[in-house]
Amino acid sequence: MSAVLVAGGAGYIGSHAVKALRARGESVVVFDNFSQGHREATGHATAVVEGDIQDTAKLVAAIKAHGVDAVMHFAAWLSVGDSVRDPAGYYRNNVGGTLSVLEAMATTGVRHLVFSSTCAVFGTPDTTPIHEDLPKRPINAYGETKLAIEHALPHFETAYGLRSIALRYFNAAGADPDGELGEDHAPEIHVIPRALDTAMGRGSFRIFGDDYPTPDGTCLRDYVHVTDLASAHLLALDSLRGGAASNAYNLGNGRPTSVRDVLAAVERVTGTPVPHEIAPRRDGDPAALFAASERAKRGLGWRPRYEDLDVIVETAWRWRAAHPRGYATVTP
Repeated sequence: MSAVLVAGGAGYIGSHAVKALRARGESVVVFDNFSQGHREATGHATAVVEGDIQDTAKLVAAIKAHGVDAVMHFAAWLSVGDSVRDPAGYYRNNVGGTLSVLEAMATTGVRHLVFSSTCAVFGTPDTTPIHEDLPKRPINAYGETKLAIEHALPHFETAYGLRSIALRYFNAAGADPDGELGEDHAPEIHVIPRALDTAMGRGSFRIFGDDYPTPDGTCLRDYVHVTDLASAHLLALDSLRGGAASNAYNLGNGRPTSVRDVLAAVERVTGTPVPHEIAPRRDGDPAALFAASERAKRGLGWRPRYEDLDVIVETAWRWRAAHPRGYATVTP
């Protein structure tokens, strides 16, 4: 039986994809160095290999040992702000590490890749909603590293027959509706869990800029549930296995949501005010990013199930409340 290697399968989105793969009977090998992922999030995996994606030999050994026929690649650094401060590290990990994954696939004859990309490849778009054919002009190193890989993928297909689908996420949010998996970053950088922590009396919440050209002055983003992202990965894998051509798809709900909208949703769900303060804009933050996902719906048959913001926040809140210290929480 063939297996899927999930690089970064101990992380937030990767662990949800692992659970979805196992739920339909796939054999899944998690490959992770646990620098940001959590061992507690890998319980659904068939096998776990601890290793860094820059270790090509270890990737090759894992692929051969487990009969891998496809790779889902989530193992990347993801902070826009950190990428501005440390572009060298981001290029080393996100570009160098992914080239290592591609080399291991080429060496072992694995021909199917689902690549975790990002809406950050578009930079500050000329129009919204953002469709796939708009110009790619990243304004931070994070987006540049993802776009560098998107540019490399056609060359690996020409040389090695490696077909790929790049999935450009907008803002991943929420948690496993079953309560098994959630979002646990250190430090936490995403808006919804930061707002939930503030509602729980832990830390303070800062709005980075309230003078953007948006209806309430705060950034507009497109929040898409992590379980819906996981389902898109399975559909992309099925598409590749069925012989589909390489492609790239935007994944979002297509609903522009401001930071103040998120705070209001958190207050409705938790019944608790979210105190906040205004801070200067962060480098590399566009005013508005929200998706046109019609191509994914047509090409993959993708249909998001958790589109309502309050529902997304509620799943995140249930996991956060049950795991106040993240995966380190001991659940009775």
